[in-house]
Order: sequence, then structure tokens, then C-alpha cells
Amino acid sequence: MAEAAIPKRFFTANEVREHCTEEKAWVSLNGRVLNITPLISKYRGTLTMPLVRVAGSDISHWFDPTTDDLKKCIDPTTGLETYAQPFGRFVHVPTLRIDSTVDTTYELPWWKDPQFVIGELTKKPRKIRIVNTLNGHEITLEVCSEETLSEILLRYKKINAHAESYTWKRHDTDVRTLDMSKTLDENGIQDESDEFQNLGLPSDFYIPAIHIYYNDDLTVG
Repeated sequence: MAEAAIPKRFFTANEVREHCTEEKAWVSLNGRVLNITPLISKYRGTLTMPLVRVAGSDISHWFDPTTDDLKKCIDPTTGLETYAQPFGRFVHVPTLRIDSTVDTTYELPWWKDPQFVIGELTKKPRKIRIVNTLNGHEITLEVCSEETLSEILLRYKKINAHAESYTWKRHDTDVRTLDMSKTLDENGIQDESDEFQNLGLPSDFYIPAIHIYYNDDLTVG
């Protein structure tokens, strides 16, 4: 039996951008990441086109951060207060007039419904180099600053199915074994990208490295 995938807690903006189609539609909203693919599939049509249009992007600017509800504005045609809808009305937005075609059976509008939330948007993505000392292979990963090394290992496992058969170490003043239950920062691997930018250097001027050492008991991928 295949091993069940472990849900991710955090996602980068680039991961959200990868899901930008009608068949795979994610959005980020006030720090949360939502998979709205089932919503689009259920209501497929005119009311989902605005959502398909913004799939893969952050739509926090549509909402009031204090109420987590849509911002309001004045409808230029009727002069009445309504909800701001930059690309036209979409699913679960109330109408100005009674409309029998509108689905009112939902308990929560989709942007407040926890069933669509799959994780949080990282507050700060960062890059790390993974250097395999067994074969010399090196790869740079974009990760979330909130992730533990165990969670970063799951990212790396897509590249190396035997990732759990390695001990992760850091080469700095000495070679030390890293704590997989802690984040990069907590392991003393600081993110200096902001400092580089302040100095006029590219944010990835220097990407810290983790060296992984093969253990003798190769696990089955």
C-alpha cells in the first residue's frame, strides 16, 4: 500500500502560481492558501470565470483583513452599496436583487469555508542548497522559512527518493549534525537575503548549504 502523503503546512507564492488553471486552481488569501478546484468544478460557468482568471495569484486585496469578507463599494449604475468584484460577480457573492438562480444552500462563503484551506502562505521563502556527499549532486530548493528540516526533507524526497537514508549536517566553523525537528534559523542557518539586498547585491548572492551524508541502511523509496 502506498504511503499516505503528509499534508504540507506552508506553501511559497511560486507553488501557488503553479496551480493557475481551471483544473488546478489555488489562490492565496490573507495568509491562507485555498484549493478552489472543487468549487470551480461544482459551479463551472460564468460565476467561476473570475476565479479561473485569478487562479495562482494572491487575492487578499479583494478582502477586508479585519472582517475577512469582501470589500464594499458603490455600484456606479444603481448608486447602491455592493461588494467589490474586479472581474465581475463570482460564486457566493450576494446580489443586489433577489435572484432565484443563486445558490444559497451553502453554510459559509467559500473564502471563509475551512474545507478549501490547504495550508498557509509562507511569510518568507528562502533558498537552501542540498549537497549530496555520496555522489556530489547539488540542488537548490526554495523552501518556507517556517518549515522544519523534516518538512524540507519531504521536498527533497521528490528529487532523491532515499532522502531519509542520509544524515543532514552543516559545515561552518565545524561539521555539526542538524536537528531535523527545527527550522533553518533554529539550526543556526540564517537567512541573509535582506542584508544582501540592502547592500545592493542579489538576494541569492550567497545560498547556504546543507551537506547530507549517506547512512548504510538504504531505505526503500
